[in-house]
Amino acid sequence: MSDFVVYLLTGLGTGCGIALVGSGMVLIHRVTRVVNFAQGTFAVIGAFTAISLLDAGVPHGAAEFLGIVTATAVGLLTGLIAIGRPGTSPQSALIVTLGVSVLAYAVEVLVWGDQGRSAEGLPGTVTVLGARVQQHYLLIIAVTAVLFVALAVLLNRTDTGRALSACSSNPYAARIVGIPVTRMGLLAFSLGGGLGGLAGVLLMPTRSMSFDSDVSLIINGFAAAIVGSLHHIGRTLAGALLLGVTQAMVAGYGYAPYQTVVALGLILALLLWQSARTPEGRLA
Repeated sequence: MSDFVVYLLTGLGTGCGIALVGSGMVLIHRVTRVVNFAQGTFAVIGAFTAISLLDAGVPHGAAEFLGIVTATAVGLLTGLIAIGRPGTSPQSALIVTLGVSVLAYAVEVLVWGDQGRSAEGLPGTVTVLGARVQQHYLLIIAVTAVLFVALAVLLNRTDTGRALSACSSNPYAARIVGIPVTRMGLLAFSLGGGLGGLAGVLLMPTRSMSFDSDVSLIINGFAAAIVGSLHHIGRTLAGALLLGVTQAMVAGYGYAPYQTVVALGLILALLLWQSARTPEGRLA
């Protein structure tokens, strides 16, 4: 029983990190209709920046915050390159985000090298239902819960959130009524960068971060975002938690080499079931 609780909570923590990456993709796609394949890059840059600052003696909290700020700035820069020019199609912008992620590889290797790096998280353990669980995983869960509540308030209770939703529903109509669609798109890229950076700084104590860590992050984040039809943040969170818990259970019970295959297979089965229940076989 204690092993199950440990795997469950560590899986939920990992799933929360995946949810932050996936929700950044969803937010950007909702506003700009661009699938941002640089989302994992934001997480890696945020983590590397925080690790470098910690190594330089900057205290925890400040280092992680500056890592998130750096990732937010990189998100804004990516948005300027991808959609800053009027008339850029979502397909062209998608290619731009792929190019940014490839360019980031070279920059990351040049600045931080090609070896994996990590940092200490929240120290200590806590007993939950008789199981000793690292406190850092509980921190990830708590921060993600607060963040998703804040996102819900932003999107549903504020004028900025309504403007973002209007751009998502009908960009042409939004432009007609005076909403700066390009500016909203850049805001979405900035928020996506911040969400990715937060994922990176939360996950860096749980895994070794290297220049190519964005691959696994984007695969899992995209899978979760697909569960949310690249539009629903709540369903993206559910898909990410399912992925994280499944991977933790598979790895914990001795099948670590197959954890990603099993988890993504489960997501595929869920998508097929979801498609079968939707009129005309389309995802809701």
